[in-house]
Amino acid sequence: MTLTVTEEPGGRVFHAFAHDITNARRAAQFADVQAAIALGLAQAHSSTVAGHRVVEALGMKMGWSVVELWLVDDHRQVLTCAARHVEAGQQLGDFALNVLELGVALPGQICADGTGRWIRDLSTDRASLRSSAAARVGLRVAVGVPVSTGRQTLGALCVYGNRVEDPENTLLGLLGGLAAHVGQYLERRRAEELALELARTKNEFVAMVTHELRNPLAVISGAVTVFDDELEELTTEQQREYLRIIARSAQRLSVMAEDLLDLARLESGHLAVELIDTELCAIIGESVQANTAPAAGKQLTVTVRLPERLDLLADPNRLRQVADNLLTNAIKYTPAGGEITITAGRVDTGQIITWTVADTGIGIPPAEQPRLFRRFYRASTALDNRIPGTGLGLVITRAIVERHHGTITLGEHTGPGTTFVVRLPATAIPADSDSSPRVPGT
Repeated sequence: MTLTVTEEPGGRVFHAFAHDITNARRAAQFADVQAAIALGLAQAHSSTVAGHRVVEALGMKMGWSVVELWLVDDHRQVLTCAARHVEAGQQLGDFALNVLELGVALPGQICADGTGRWIRDLSTDRASLRSSAAARVGLRVAVGVPVSTGRQTLGALCVYGNRVEDPENTLLGLLGGLAAHVGQYLERRRAEELALELARTKNEFVAMVTHELRNPLAVISGAVTVFDDELEELTTEQQREYLRIIARSAQRLSVMAEDLLDLARLESGHLAVELIDTELCAIIGESVQANTAPAAGKQLTVTVRLPERLDLLADPNRLRQVADNLLTNAIKYTPAGGEITITAGRVDTGQIITWTVADTGIGIPPAEQPRLFRRFYRASTALDNRIPGTGLGLVITRAIVERHHGTITLGEHTGPGTTFVVRLPATAIPADSDSSPRVPGT
């Protein structure tokens, strides 16, 4: 406000001039935010760290109660919350989701149509259950803009406040510019991380093939040498034992070759899934029966709790592959005398089949669990115990499950060991459909 005084014929007159500087102040505020985010992005050593710095700068400097950065997971065709800032004292309750379907809630709607949205009053937004959840914890207004490279929508940047406000084009524009900056950064960072990932994968592949090929080949070569040098001196039983050694090593090579072929099909998008009437309990039972000898050899107790039938439309050969991978892993990584428990049943009024495989094995360190489904990855516990493996089984298993529009995750587990949880839709979903509904919660 500017105040002046003039002397007029009628007496002294006071003149007050008021200027609305809201937009100017907000622009200055956003300049501070942009500077903080630019510094944060420059110093971030990964896209994950960068995401957290973006939401923290927006929340702290703009006073938003909740700030979320959502990114599209192209492989799973869902949105994941890459970073979230929550104001001190703000409770989130069931509003704090970490995975959303495309088109669902504010982040999903923004990613679906690529445009910004302003929800003036979340309590009146009856179309979204997440808006209702936000209103219940005291959030009143929401603004969201797409994070884009200009060619592709990578995700959504959403802010939530505890006061009702009218839409302002200035705020949407400033948020949009900030999101575009983040999108360009993520595009560059992803390209750099992809190059590093390719180099790492190449090194891990060479190391895996060298190690996993060398051992069985050395065994086969050694057995053949013994046959050649001492055949006449070996008893019939000794000859048969050497043949069994050769057969086991050849089988190990065959499994690795099949894994590599499946990985190639996965990379090319040609991992075939043929849906027919399938009974899951029979598949699990066959896998348990086939692995009886290895489990008995380690004196493992295998407990199976299944209903009489679990019918679904699926690819029985691929589900058998999943069953074998999960069970053989449990046997491989469980010390002698341990326990393995397999359960399956229907949940969500029969629409979803849940299948779990739990063991009392060596487990997976919490810090390493996010990398568990990465190709060629071997947990440190497996390496320390010198347990052989290719690091491909779980990658292929997840690909098969997701081709059935299901999920596989690490479940809650008490004590030593690991629990894998597979969730499959009981009703048919076309394997090549990208728009079909998926298992709830994915």
